[in-house]
Amino acid sequence: MSEWSFLRSPRWAGYLALVVLFAVVCCALGTWQLNRRAEARAEVARIDANYDAEAVPVGEALPELDGFDIDQRWQVVALAGEYLADEEVVVRNRPFAGSTGFEVITPFRLEDGSVFMVDRGWIAQASNGRPGEFAPPPSGRVEVEARLKASEGRIAGRTSTGDELATIDLDELAARVDGRSYTGAYGVLVQSGVEAQEPPIAAPRPVRDEGPHLSYALQWFVFALLGFIGLGWAANQERRALAEASAGPEAPKTPRAPRRPPRERRDADVEDEILDRQ
Repeated sequence: MSEWSFLRSPRWAGYLALVVLFAVVCCALGTWQLNRRAEARAEVARIDANYDAEAVPVGEALPELDGFDIDQRWQVVALAGEYLADEEVVVRNRPFAGSTGFEVITPFRLEDGSVFMVDRGWIAQASNGRPGEFAPPPSGRVEVEARLKASEGRIAGRTSTGDELATIDLDELAARVDGRSYTGAYGVLVQSGVEAQEPPIAAPRPVRDEGPHLSYALQWFVFALLGFIGLGWAANQERRALAEASAGPEAPKTPRAPRRPPRERRDADVEDEILDRQ
């Protein structure tokens, strides 16, 4: 009978099933981390390709008002027209440098009559919870540049209050202004120099970081492998225990006569010599 036959028992079948389930979960988590890494690497590629590129007219980048492709994120577009200062709103609960404040969203009417939403930057929250002081947009016709980002949509349970919005929901913003509005993407205003340091403060450059997802994925795959290694070690331990039990107790050894101390040996030698002389 094979010394490994115990592995066919229901108990060891259960152990194997648990280890397989553990490995499946670990591999799923490792795959999830690899997918997150792929998303992070794609975002890094968009930053490299779009963030410092030459601006293109917004109508060329977005021929449809509701159009936007994820690969257009951070693409620089050129805008010509005027700000609609009376329609300006703020979006609450926006973090910046460890503080919470607001994003200032100002509609921008283009020369063709359509409206494009511009995120002019971040402002601090005053002690009363309201938006702090910030500069108004320039009046009259201006030419600016902005980097595209997708509409955030609405979040369940978060509602707008007056001119304070919960998210940058372009459909909600479009309903506040007259005329046709872009609802697929908005633009983060490109600022430089002193104006970038004054409220509304310019958004910081996005970080080119794919994160620790690869190392996390490898750890999960190693955990899956260790599960099978641990199962094999436990099986070998049980095999050795069963083999020792089947061998039975060792045969008793014939007791050896105790050795006499050196002094007793010397006395016996003397007695033998006396007997020999008689």
